[in-house]
Amino acid sequence: MSGAQAARANGAGRRIYEHIRAQISEGIWGVGARVPSTRALAAELGVSRTTVSAAYDQLAAEGFIVTSPARAARVAAVAAGATLANGTRARPATKHRPAKLSAFGQRLQAMRFTPMPASAPLRFDFLYGAVGARDFPSMSWRRAYLAALLDLQSRLYYAPPEGDEGLRRALSGYLGRTRGLRCLPEQIVVVNGSQQAIDLCARVLLDADDTFVFEDPGYSMARRCFEATGAQGLNVPVDEHGMVTQDLPGDHRVRLAYVTPSHQFPLGGTLPIARRQELLDWARRQCAWIVEDDYDGEFRYGQHPIDALASLDTDGRVIYVGTFSKALSPQLRLGYLVLPTELQEPFQKAKRLTDRHAPVLEQRSMAALIDSGAYERHVRRMRREYERRREALLSAIARELPQGTEILGAAAGLHVVMRLPLTGLGAELALITAARRRGVAVYPLSTSFATPARKPPSQGAAFVLGYASLSSTQIVEGVRLLGEAVRELSGSDLD
Repeated sequence: MSGAQAARANGAGRRIYEHIRAQISEGIWGVGARVPSTRALAAELGVSRTTVSAAYDQLAAEGFIVTSPARAARVAAVAAGATLANGTRARPATKHRPAKLSAFGQRLQAMRFTPMPASAPLRFDFLYGAVGARDFPSMSWRRAYLAALLDLQSRLYYAPPEGDEGLRRALSGYLGRTRGLRCLPEQIVVVNGSQQAIDLCARVLLDADDTFVFEDPGYSMARRCFEATGAQGLNVPVDEHGMVTQDLPGDHRVRLAYVTPSHQFPLGGTLPIARRQELLDWARRQCAWIVEDDYDGEFRYGQHPIDALASLDTDGRVIYVGTFSKALSPQLRLGYLVLPTELQEPFQKAKRLTDRHAPVLEQRSMAALIDSGAYERHVRRMRREYERRREALLSAIARELPQGTEILGAAAGLHVVMRLPLTGLGAELALITAARRRGVAVYPLSTSFATPARKPPSQGAAFVLGYASLSSTQIVEGVRLLGEAVRELSGSDLD
């Protein structure tokens, strides 16, 4: 190596040393953080590995990093305020002030969300909203996805915010065949799951001084979307038939009502025709919107699925929300809105501002499944399979759980509500704990109420049991173990 080359190498090594030392001193690389290997850093910077090794040796000598044979170098603990080799002092950890948030951000910060289930589920997890990975139509989806991938586009650019034209056209036909809903493709906006659909409804339709009507108990994640706008919720009770429409408020500030009429979540009632008409009449009088969440309308047992509430709407007051999460997978993040004509433009613009559009290849794959009939065949197959799992659940509950156990909402959907003859304020938590010791996860009904304390303890401990992700064998064994947990608690004092 010539003298000039050596000087350049020394200069490069010094710059590497100073750069890494500064990042460590400023806390960009925390204690224990892994430092890039000499080989990787040399290749990235276009210098020799010897040059990087020399810089690392200097850093190790000064105590900035710790090295050992055959192990990656890591950042050493440097005391805040310690004097460094160049005479400067390490930057002490700063005490951050509370973040200044918008009113929207402050409302979010104050909300309490139900914790997400553990990533490693228990063996018998009755989680609602989960479906079995083995039930996903992998081969059909793979063929459709590969065809979409290989269908070369002239250019790659952003897609229309309202969604792929082929999927909207396919959905228009599908909804007419299966949900009695006649709509044009132009009325449909494809979204990233029903949660985004609900969020868009909240952002476009509600202001902070408005009110909204909500089922109680109901889907808490939808309630949070509406509350995040600053609007006030007016809770309407639910009975075995769904929302009690005679209790709908006449408040002039009401802008929308959120309902799950085909299969009320979580209690499972189906809104009768008289109440549907009363709800539509109320919306007309109030000039209010109805957000119809048809989250699992395809799955009704023993009879044909009931037509959507939107199919009865002659005044353009109903916003229909659909999803593929229950029939296929919540991980697809594909859903859709069917909008009254006057809402098409603002919702398309809101979608464009939010995230431009839903993933294009997934949309085209979904359109191909619907057009080929594969999607409807899959839904029919899963309806039969879920009916078998539901029967396994109901039979096991009748066999293993005590007399007086009540089941609600079993005629449709992918979950039931189970109310047990266990009383006392601590009954739900006690059973959850006892069940977990046996490898069984169950989830309380109380989190679905606007006010958790609303449900009187005398009504018994109640749980939402999802069964779509479990096999019939797992359901039977899980209920057997749950029965053991109930018997363990039956003689204890839960108050």
